[in-house]
Amino acid sequence: MFSRQVIRAARVAAPQRALALRAAPVRSFAAAATPEVKPPVSVFGVDGTYATALYTAAVKTSSLDTAADALNKLGALLEKDPKLASVLNAPTLAEADKKAIVDELTKQINAKDETVKNFLATLAENNRLGLIPGVVEKFSTIISAARGEVELTVTSAQALDKRTLNRLETAVAKSAYVGQGKKLKVTNEVNPDIVGGLVVEIGDRTIDLSVSSRIAKMNKLLTDTL
Repeated sequence: MFSRQVIRAARVAAPQRALALRAAPVRSFAAAATPEVKPPVSVFGVDGTYATALYTAAVKTSSLDTAADALNKLGALLEKDPKLASVLNAPTLAEADKKAIVDELTKQINAKDETVKNFLATLAENNRLGLIPGVVEKFSTIISAARGEVELTVTSAQALDKRTLNRLETAVAKSAYVGQGKKLKVTNEVNPDIVGGLVVEIGDRTIDLSVSSRIAKMNKLLTDTL
């Protein structure tokens, strides 16, 4: 598991803590993110602030695609190894630990772009490594908006086959919910609790066609009647 590699890297760095390495002043990553670049969509929270700063810096350095690729790889690491988020959130990380973790993350995602490297270093210096999962999610939201993509999330009780998803995508693409020239970014999430049917989320709109929703409405109707 990657989380074990991160822990080992931190342990190797531990004897060097007393030397404490980063003589350079703390980077103000947001300083590179001047107000000249306006993200296509607003995201909120501290992780949203960092995601916006990364987007702005990446645009200014013409490295948006490489930054997006690096963040996608980070997201894949987190999804593959759930324990990694706990490691990043550990309150006892020393400076040498954080540097070792950043070095290992950079190596794993093959981040050659200085914007991403500086961004990860800034998170470490500001004790914000634990924000990485949220930053990945919100940066993805910004990138999707910048590319003219509309999020289409289809929740079903069981995974849908490719043909069904394609039919749904075609139908939604022709609807009034999707603006002209927009591209759909389709995700199928599985939630057995909905029993059957679908819950379709298009951008900030939700269409609940699930069996569980129908049952809830029927129960409410019966309760109100009685």
